[in-house]
Amino acid sequence: MGGGFPIDLILFGMIAAFLVLRLRSILGRRTGFERPQPPYQPPPGPTAPGPVIDGHAEPVATAAHRPVPEPVSALGQTLARMQAVDHGFDPAGFLDGAETAFRMIVAAFATGDRTTLHNLLSDDTFRAFEQAITAREAVGHQQVSEIRAVPGVSIDGAELNGTVAQITVKFVSDQISLTHDQAGNPVAGTDAVTEITDLWTFERDLSSRDPTWRLVAARSA
Repeated sequence: MGGGFPIDLILFGMIAAFLVLRLRSILGRRTGFERPQPPYQPPPGPTAPGPVIDGHAEPVATAAHRPVPEPVSALGQTLARMQAVDHGFDPAGFLDGAETAFRMIVAAFATGDRTTLHNLLSDDTFRAFEQAITAREAVGHQQVSEIRAVPGVSIDGAELNGTVAQITVKFVSDQISLTHDQAGNPVAGTDAVTEITDLWTFERDLSSRDPTWRLVAARSA
């Protein structure tokens, strides 16, 4: 698919994340894009476990809901204009790639994988993420976060300026996020699963031979 994410890049990033932290899907935090974490809160009482596999209760996975804008809507018409520029662009396929990128970027930020981030972010966004990683490393903090599910992935906005396309994706994810200090003590976040909504904007020049959509902005909704 000409308008999707490059398979080889995705595989490289997944392998890199696997080698660092066995490809754990981890919530990203960022300077300039960073949502402040509350002080550490102990998890609530036990919840109903999912099915037991090999003696361990597994969480019940939730499939992502990916509605595509109606063709007659303003968003749908903008996406149609993108398809006219890049005939390989497909909104549904784009959302599949966007969720993969979301998980990869989140994991790379938490593990400090600057190489993967550099490949998937714009220059300005990479600098913001890199500064946040450096600040975290300087105080010896470690982020222990996990995406349990991404039940919602949808297109929230789209713009086409010439051949440069921007698409804002709304991610609704169930996450655990916890920050430890150098001694391993929790200083922020919680062990409880929390639903978080993020708005990430991806950009690509549709006339370019580079098929990568890069993250140019991110914020919490």
